[in-house]
Amino acid sequence: MVFMRGSPYTDLTRPPLHESALRRALVVPDGLWTELRVVAETGSTNADVAAAARAHAPEGLVIIAESQSAGRGRLERRWYTPARAGLTLSVLLRPVPAVPVARLGWLPLLAGVALVEAVGRIGVVDAALKWPNDLLVRSAAESDGEAAAKGAPEGGAVSHGRAGYGKCAGVLAEAVNGGEHPAVVLGVGLNVNQRADELPDSADPSAFPATSLAVVGAVCTDRDPLLRGLLRALAGWYARWCAAGGDPDASGLRDAYRSHCVTIGQKVTVSLPGGEVVGGVASDVDADGRLLVAAAEGSRAFAAGDVRHVRRPPHSG
Repeated sequence: MVFMRGSPYTDLTRPPLHESALRRALVVPDGLWTELRVVAETGSTNADVAAAARAHAPEGLVIIAESQSAGRGRLERRWYTPARAGLTLSVLLRPVPAVPVARLGWLPLLAGVALVEAVGRIGVVDAALKWPNDLLVRSAAESDGEAAAKGAPEGGAVSHGRAGYGKCAGVLAEAVNGGEHPAVVLGVGLNVNQRADELPDSADPSAFPATSLAVVGAVCTDRDPLLRGLLRALAGWYARWCAAGGDPDASGLRDAYRSHCVTIGQKVTVSLPGGEVVGGVASDVDADGRLLVAAAEGSRAFAAGDVRHVRRPPHSG
C-alpha cells in the first residue's frame, strides 16, 4: 500500500478519527449531541465553538481537531499536541434557564468528573482530579503498589495518594453571549499517544509533570473509544445536573467530585491574580464549587487561583 504525502495514515500508531462513525454512535435521537465535526486542523476548538454560539448554534455542537495550533488552558496557558496524538475538542452547552446562572461554575468541575471517570474506566489507569479540573493519571501498578504499602482500610477502599501522578488533561470553560441566554463552551485537551520526549518540561518543580496515557501504560490508547466514553459520560452527568436544577448535591455531582479530587486534604498554596499567595490545607469543595482552604487567618473559599500541592522534599524523612 502506498501512502500519499500528508496522509493521516503515514503514522499508523496515530490513525485519524472517523467522523461518520462517531456521528452514528453519538448523534442519536433524544441525545445531547446534535452535531459532530472532526476537522484536520484549527487554531482553537473553543474559539470555533464560541463563534458558533454567537451565531446562535443550538446546544450539542461538538468540534474535534486532529491538530490545534493555538489551544489554551486555564490561566491562558498554551496547550499543544502533535497531530492525532491526543483528543482536542470543545462542546456547546446551553443550560440556562433550566440551571440558574449562579450554578454555572459547576460545569468545568462536571466536565472533570466525566473525564476522570471515562479515562479511568477505558484506559484502566489510576485517574484523579487536581482542583478544579486538571486530570492526573498514573499507572494502575503504581496505585496497587501504594495501596499494598499502606494497607487497605476497613472496607477495602484506598484513598488516592500523590506519588507518580502526572497531568494528562485539562478543561477550559468559557461563557459566551449568543442567543437569549448565555452559552458555555467546554474545551478538553487530553494527552493520549504522546511519547515522553514530546511532552513539555515544566519550569515549576512543584507542578505535576506532563504525561500521556501511553507514557503511564494505559490499557487503551485508541482515541475513538476514549472520545465516545468521554462524550457519553459528559452527557450523562449534564442530564442529571440539569434535571436537578444545577444543584450539585441533589444530582450527586459534589460527592462524585470529592471522591476523585486529590487536592482535598492536601497542604496547598493558592496564587491569586492580584499577587497574593495563601497557604493552608484544602478541606473541601463548597456548594458553589469553590475550594475551601483552612489558612492561618481562618477558612477561605477560592473560585479561581493557581493551586499548588505542597510536597515534602525527597529523602527529607
